Amino acid sequence: MAPRPESLEMIRRLVAFDTTSRNSNLDLIAFVQDYLDGFGIKSQLMKDETGKKANLYATIGPDDRAGYALSGHTDVVPVDGQDWASDPWKVKESDGRLYGRGTTDMKGFVGVVLTAVPELAKRELTTPVHLLFSYDEEVGCVGVRRALEIIKDFPVKPRGCIIGEPTSMKVAIAHKGKKSLRCHVHGLECHSSLAPQGVNAVEYAAEVIGYLKRMGRRFAKEGPFDPDYDVPHTTVHTGIVKGGTALNIVPKDCSFDFEFRYLPAQSPDDLVAEVKRFADEELAKEMRAISGESGFSWEPISAFPGLDTAEDAEITVIAKALAKTNDTIKIAFGTEGGLIQQIDIPTVICGPGSIEQAHKPNEWVTLDQIAQCEAFLERLVEKMSG
Repeated sequence: MAPRPESLEMIRRLVAFDTTSRNSNLDLIAFVQDYLDGFGIKSQLMKDETGKKANLYATIGPDDRAGYALSGHTDVVPVDGQDWASDPWKVKESDGRLYGRGTTDMKGFVGVVLTAVPELAKRELTTPVHLLFSYDEEVGCVGVRRALEIIKDFPVKPRGCIIGEPTSMKVAIAHKGKKSLRCHVHGLECHSSLAPQGVNAVEYAAEVIGYLKRMGRRFAKEGPFDPDYDVPHTTVHTGIVKGGTALNIVPKDCSFDFEFRYLPAQSPDDLVAEVKRFADEELAKEMRAISGESGFSWEPISAFPGLDTAEDAEITVIAKALAKTNDTIKIAFGTEGGLIQQIDIPTVICGPGSIEQAHKPNEWVTLDQIAQCEAFLERLVEKMSG
């Protein structure tokens, strides 16, 4: 199955914008806004506080009734230090694949959506289609929060949303939430020959990290479990540790970054409270017996809620029909879906490509997946016209 040349050209145009999260996405957003204007479709920009980034929201069809949103993020992850065989900002077609940064995550989907706009615009839609394109998803689902603060107060907001993250065009109804923090351990330095007179920040950090590891083992053994996930339980992970200056100095400072990837039914606040309680009740008193200024402080890094949409929800039923499947899946990676769901817009995930190709050098999506996405949207056009 071959995709339309128009879709391939649109994907090439989008990939050519270097929208790495550290950069502005305004050039891409301006291109999309001009493109929609050409079909008489007005769009609203929702900028960040710097004015250098923006979400875009548009409605195609009647604006006095609720429709279905097609959503995707416009930012991509960096290519720094990656060994690419071709220019990551120029789409290369080879062996039935499109190579380039964002082809899978997720400019392939956005490109196919934009290619469907001319047909949507000329149809007499009975149910509108909303477009929501966000910024800074890759750094903690940051940008869409600004858009949702505005959309939640609209007189008419979408009745359902499909996010085109890469699921190999399978309908995903759930994913885990994430909460990540940085723990700062404040100790007291001294000469290592007098170690008992100091408070070793590295060693106390290690004790908390060990407790986090024990939490993870407990979840793996005792649950709760959801067998529909590849990893059926909440996970705990420590990824960065920094501390100490020299071996003969008892370290005064240490910090470490850790995260929970939790099942939607669990409370991230309860998970954080447990590890803080261990640090405060088991360790801090001992530390302060030596130095009253020692202890722990905690800094949030990022968080997004899990997604959990019912199997029989209207948007699930519609997405399965559009994808021509009776099955649903649950995915390991996070999306903006949990945030969108929080403003009472039921959400599913369905898009071309595999997450296994995302964030890697030589990122690619197959032509067949793009064609399947086109067919999905063609069925959507017919349904919204009915």
